[in-house]
Amino acid sequence: MPLSSKKIFFEDLVFHVYDNVYQPAEDSFLFIENLAVNDGEVVVDVGTGCGLLGIVAAKKASRVFVVDINPYAVRCAMENAKLNHVKSKMFFLQTDLFATIKTGKMFDLILFNAPYLPVEYAEKGSWLERAWVGGASGRQVIDRFIDDSPKYLKRTGRVLLMQSTLSNVDETLRRFENCGLNVSVVAKCDLPFFESIVLVEAKWLS
Repeated sequence: MPLSSKKIFFEDLVFHVYDNVYQPAEDSFLFIENLAVNDGEVVVDVGTGCGLLGIVAAKKASRVFVVDINPYAVRCAMENAKLNHVKSKMFFLQTDLFATIKTGKMFDLILFNAPYLPVEYAEKGSWLERAWVGGASGRQVIDRFIDDSPKYLKRTGRVLLMQSTLSNVDETLRRFENCGLNVSVVAKCDLPFFESIVLVEAKWLS
């Protein structure tokens, strides 16, 4: 049975977003406005949702792996990749972060629009809730991602991570630095109610 969905547009691309998949919002568009992909790069879009970042990346990348724990998101991203004529460049994985990506697989660019809101995680929460709920501190998924992502990053590669100031950006910078990466905030957008969203970039030290 077809799943209910909304339709959104970005430049010349069109996306169907299932009701139980995260709909691109301010964080998604701040991310995409600051997304630079070089010709021929190998990219992984972690927590892909409807596939927006991965599909935009596929316009220049040689290969894009899109990953989500939500099976509906993986199906949605696959449909949108076909719709936007980039499916032949893309690989689709239902998994928790890097859990089923082979050790030794290396990427030029790792993307993650993380679940970052400080809300206590509900074990039986909906698939949609898992896209934004980050546990009591907002860092339940972010910290695991930071610990694992350097293992899959080429020496010339970079990580882009989107999060909220409500989930302690300073801790993100510290953890990346402890992994041996040079890290900085490359974009920021202020939201109502004393919150900003920030895009963090991490690269290996020269």
